[in-house]
Amino acid sequence: MTMDERSVPHEALRRQAKDWVVHLSTGKVTEADLRALERWRAESPLHAQAYAQACQLWGMLGSPLQTAAYAADKAAMIRIPVIRRQIGRRAFLGGTLAASAAAAAGIMVARPPLELWPALSELAADYRTGTGEQRKIELADRVSIDLNTRTSLNIRERTETADNFELIAGEASFATPARAARSLVVLAANGRTVAESGRFDVRYTASGERSPVSVTCLEGAVRIERGADVADLRPGQRVRYDLAGLSQVAAVDPQVASEWRRGIVEFRDTPLVDAIEEINRYRPGRIILMNAGLSRKQLSGRFRIDQMNQVLLQLQRAFSAKLQPLPGGIVLLS
Repeated sequence: MTMDERSVPHEALRRQAKDWVVHLSTGKVTEADLRALERWRAESPLHAQAYAQACQLWGMLGSPLQTAAYAADKAAMIRIPVIRRQIGRRAFLGGTLAASAAAAAGIMVARPPLELWPALSELAADYRTGTGEQRKIELADRVSIDLNTRTSLNIRERTETADNFELIAGEASFATPARAARSLVVLAANGRTVAESGRFDVRYTASGERSPVSVTCLEGAVRIERGADVADLRPGQRVRYDLAGLSQVAAVDPQVASEWRRGIVEFRDTPLVDAIEEINRYRPGRIILMNAGLSRKQLSGRFRIDQMNQVLLQLQRAFSAKLQPLPGGIVLLS
C-alpha cells in the first residue's frame, strides 16, 4: 500500500468532519443531528481527531454543546466561552489556517471543551484507555503498569540505569520488583518520580491552570523530584506538586488509595463539586453542577466504576437534586 492510499481514509474523515462543523455553524441543528455527530465521532480515535482539528480551524470551541443547550431550552443556564478568530469560511473550506490564529487555536487541541474528547497528545500516546476503561500492561524486567480510566502513557527511551515513562494524563499504578536492573522513572508535568523497587500511583488530571500531580507510595520507597525540591515517600504517604511546588507529605489509607484498581471509587465526605469531577472521569459525557448550594454538600459512598450512572440516581435521592439530560451524555444537576 502506498502512502497516498493510506492517506485516503484520513482525507475522507477530514472532509466529513469539515462538513459537520459547517452544518453546526448554520444553527439549524436538531437533537437527532447531535446524536448522529456523537455516534460518528465515537467510531474511532481518528474520527475524534478529525473533528477536533476541524473545530480548531473553524474556531467553534464548544459549539455542539451550545447547540445542545439551546435545543433543551437551557441556553441561559450554560455559559461556555467561544474563542472567535478572524478565519473566513472560504479559507476554512480551502483547508488553510492563518498563521496569526495558530497559537490561539492550540487551546482547542490542548484543552477540548469540557474535556468531552481527548486532546491530540493523548490520542497519540503509546498506551491509552477510554472513559470507564482500565488496562494492565506487563513489560520487560517485570515492570507492571495498571492504567485507570482516561489515561495516556508514553514509553520514553530506556537508559542503562532507568526505565522511563511519561504520564501524559490520567492515573496509573507502577510496580517494579526488588533488585530490578534499572530504576523506574515516571515523568508527569514538570516533575518526576523515581523508585528502585515497590509500587506507587501517579495521578495527573491535567485540567485547570494548576494541573496538580499526586504521587502515592503503596510499597517500598519512592522519590519525587521537581526542580530543586525533593520528597521521599514511604508506604501510606502522598505528596502533590504543581506550578507552586511540592506540598507537604500527607498520610493516606493505602486501601482507599488503590480502590480504583479493584474497580471501585470511594468518597468519604468529599465535596460534591470534587466528587462530580471524579465521576466525570468514569462515564461518557459530563455532569455539570448548576446549583451553587449543592456544591457545598458532601458525598460518601462506594461505587462500581462500571456502574457510574447509578451515582446520578443517588445524587437525586440524597440531595433532592434535579437531573436534566442533554445529548452526548451531558447531564445538568441542579
